Amino acid sequence: LEKVILYHNNLWKNCRELVSWAGFFSRTSDGGKTVGTIEVNLMKMGELDEGETDHITADAQDQKCALVRECTATEGISGKDNLPSLNAVLRNPVCKLYRFPTSDNKWMRIREQMAETTLSFHVPKELINLHIKEDMRRNQELKDLGELAPHWDNMRKSVIAHCDQMLSLYQDTLAELGKHTGSSFKSSCSKGEKTLEFIPINLHLQRMHVHSPRLKDALYDVITVGAPAAHFQGFKNGGLRKLLSKFEAERRNTGYQCIYYSPENTAKAKEVLSNISHLQPLISSHADLLLSSASQRSPDSLKNSLKMLSEKTELFVHTFKDQLVRSALLALYTARPGCVLKKPAVPRNSAEEGADAQHQDHPAHIKRQDSIPHHSEYDEEEWDRVWANVAKSLNCLVAMVDRLLEKDNISNIKEGENEPSAEDCKFSTLEQMTCCVLGDWYEQLYPLVVTLKDCMAEVVTRAKQSMAFVLLQELACGLPQCLMLTLRRDIVFSQALAGLVCGFVIKLHTGLHDQGFLQQLHTVGLLVQYEGLLSTYSEEAGMLEDMAVGISDLQKVMFRVIEAKSEDFLPIISGRREHYIIEVQLPAKMFELLPQEIKEGKLLRMYPVLFNVGINEQQTLAERFGDTTLQENINQENLELLKEYYKLFTEKMPPDCLPHFQEQNDLKGLLESLHQNIQAKKRKNVEIMWLAATICRKLNGVRFTCCKSAKDRTSMSVTLEQCSILRDEHQLHKDFFIRALDCMRSRQTQGALTESDDPETGCLTDNKPTSRHFYPVALLLVSSHLLVVWLILSLALLLAKYQ
Repeated sequence: LEKVILYHNNLWKNCRELVSWAGFFSRTSDGGKTVGTIEVNLMKMGELDEGETDHITADAQDQKCALVRECTATEGISGKDNLPSLNAVLRNPVCKLYRFPTSDNKWMRIREQMAETTLSFHVPKELINLHIKEDMRRNQELKDLGELAPHWDNMRKSVIAHCDQMLSLYQDTLAELGKHTGSSFKSSCSKGEKTLEFIPINLHLQRMHVHSPRLKDALYDVITVGAPAAHFQGFKNGGLRKLLSKFEAERRNTGYQCIYYSPENTAKAKEVLSNISHLQPLISSHADLLLSSASQRSPDSLKNSLKMLSEKTELFVHTFKDQLVRSALLALYTARPGCVLKKPAVPRNSAEEGADAQHQDHPAHIKRQDSIPHHSEYDEEEWDRVWANVAKSLNCLVAMVDRLLEKDNISNIKEGENEPSAEDCKFSTLEQMTCCVLGDWYEQLYPLVVTLKDCMAEVVTRAKQSMAFVLLQELACGLPQCLMLTLRRDIVFSQALAGLVCGFVIKLHTGLHDQGFLQQLHTVGLLVQYEGLLSTYSEEAGMLEDMAVGISDLQKVMFRVIEAKSEDFLPIISGRREHYIIEVQLPAKMFELLPQEIKEGKLLRMYPVLFNVGINEQQTLAERFGDTTLQENINQENLELLKEYYKLFTEKMPPDCLPHFQEQNDLKGLLESLHQNIQAKKRKNVEIMWLAATICRKLNGVRFTCCKSAKDRTSMSVTLEQCSILRDEHQLHKDFFIRALDCMRSRQTQGALTESDDPETGCLTDNKPTSRHFYPVALLLVSSHLLVVWLILSLALLLAKYQ
């Protein structure tokens, strides 16, 4: 009975201490909004009055760091602001609170948060949906090529059959993702699942909020994610970097029975098709608005409609002033089954010599079958006349509008004077247009608008067919490898894009009140720095190759900020594989804080860079027995990209745009030091990672940390970076650096999670070792002699066993 009474007394005392410390943290945290958390003081500080809470006693160095166990913050990650647009993309935040001493005998308070994001699944699903629409449109364009010779027709049928299989795969994947329920992230044990291969691994926000007694409060965000890679596809033959290079070399050197077009030309063909699908509806819409203004006899509206129509039509005409379109039309003409010869056939060798002299870029590389006619003469000037007719019809339309407005304003001008002549408005048919007497505006403009639309339709038909023929060559030259590489690239890009959108949304919310950052965002663009911790050995080398290509492809992405019209704040994705636009929605009150350029819809550019340093035992194998050229090349290439961004930043931004402790000289020194460390080729040079991260923070960039699964190496890197920031920026006491690091890394600070609570715990089977990164061979690498002895003994034991 005495023991029971003593136990209850101690329990009651501990409860009172818990309530007391909960009150302390609620007073000293951000506005007391840490609702639902249980703050536990583990420091042996004794009873302190409220006024003494910021003072460290003399024996503070013998005490442990203050921490609290992991718990859920019910109000979301946005803290006191309670932003609905940010809480819409972040889920299940976990919060930990710390108190660490500073060098001037004060206390700093740190709130560390981790949150999942709904964008892990939202972005891939939107992206797959776009892929399906794009592929269906491409298949229809291939079918609309018209009649082709037997060789090309069989090639087209084969391409369409393979594309239909890939289309079915995308549709099945999208259907499976639509059935997903549960957590909003993919755990590392699911990285090999086919239905989840488009989803990034362990995508989370890691946020550290620092409240110092003498310094301004600061917020530090790091996005952690598994390396974007096609884990289900495997890395037996390497990653995308190697596979794409190998495939392009085979296409260039092997005698395929198709026309070779470089990657730049195929990208140009896709761009032309995209411009057609974008500009043609706009021109038709502006033309209809012009007629509507004419029917209302509104001079101002007529001028505005004509201005918009002229701008879009000029862009439309400029799109087709390219040698690729002309040469593709020639190739398509020769692929027709019965092309009509305008002149008698000439000997083959002289015809080919003439073609080589006239078209060195494309027709010189054509390897056709004998069924394709080689001696037909194609009138290239005919194509020039076709698209030039669009410009001529626009000029006639402009002249007529000017005449109508002039007649409306100046009544003393004779009727019919300065009217556009018939020769100015004649087209390829050489039919003269009779000038109409000025009367009703609509009646005068309607024939010219119809002529403009007809000319434009003829251009669109020919250009679509020629560019679809170029894409047919790209697909046919490498079936089925070409489509499999496209699938792999889509998978890697989907994982990378989900992380990028998450990082941009979070950075935009944190920088809404920073006018310098907002100016930098629309003037220069946003720097996105990826810290890779992958080794260059075995499968991780393939992952690094995938990751490098996926991050490089993010240069095709641009952002636009729009005002939300509903309570759905999820980003909207549009575009095609060569160009994507992400529309981020903000509530009206937040949208009003943006500069006018961003509110008007200016596209915001991204500048992704990747720096990788392998740090695990596999990197030791790579450095001793393998090759680290891949890592060196990636770091060198991205250093140049970082220098380009810095140069652009210094040219367009004023010198006082950065805070006082981020001077230009500091950035120059950091860039020079980064350059020297990359050139040094030092083993496991983690200084590269620290310099790159520091430069990114000083340039208001977004930070990413990646390893294979965003768990062990990533967490070690993030906690080291956080403690280094506390030491360098917030005067963490030098004697408490290691203690603070151990405190953040301790399993005890993460709460008493059971296996059912931790989604990663269930991934380990009972027959696996306790340490998943224990490799006995790595221990022998301490000495090469021990490795030789181990190999000899292993061979002797093996021979003895079989003997």
